[in-house]
Amino acid sequence: MIFTNFKIRHSLLFSSTLVLVIMMTTFLNSRLLAGGPSNNMNSFYDLKLNDINGKQIDMLSLKGKKVLLVNVASKCGYTDQYDDLQELYETHSDKLEIIGIPCNDFGRQEPGNADEIKNFCKINYGVTFTLSEKQRIKSDPISDVYNWLSDPDLNGWNSSLPSWNFCKYMIDEKGELTHYFKSGVDPNGKEILDLF
Repeated sequence: MIFTNFKIRHSLLFSSTLVLVIMMTTFLNSRLLAGGPSNNMNSFYDLKLNDINGKQIDMLSLKGKKVLLVNVASKCGYTDQYDDLQELYETHSDKLEIIGIPCNDFGRQEPGNADEIKNFCKINYGVTFTLSEKQRIKSDPISDVYNWLSDPDLNGWNSSLPSWNFCKYMIDEKGELTHYFKSGVDPNGKEILDLF
């Protein structure tokens, strides 16, 4: 009788374990198929972004350089940072790409269309670094780039969206997000220059 009870308990334990393993395997497989944690869109280089002329930026071509992403606006108290960004770009363009990303979500300070933004940046600041098409950061649908920049499951650690215009995100030469800087951080200040 004792031996029979042991066999029944052992059989139930084995069956329960087997059912649990099958359930976990099914769950993990469904998460992978649904784009769970192993989502293919977890690399910076997989992101899609058009330049201000509507041409797709080849993010993979940026591999091997640092990339500074900055949400920019033409009518902001920080707009003069365009000068500093241009100087930083001219000084370090052999190892740095800057992408200015116009956005009208903060105080409606970037109301212009692509041509107006492009001309403003060229005439007033001599901008030669890349400008993208306008993106949404706080309004729907949020930009894929800013979704990646603010999702720790995708970028590895950061959950902060820009708090205002001219926030900066530094991507290293391998496509990993390494730093987030608020608007007041000078593009030619120690915090950023120390990265070179």
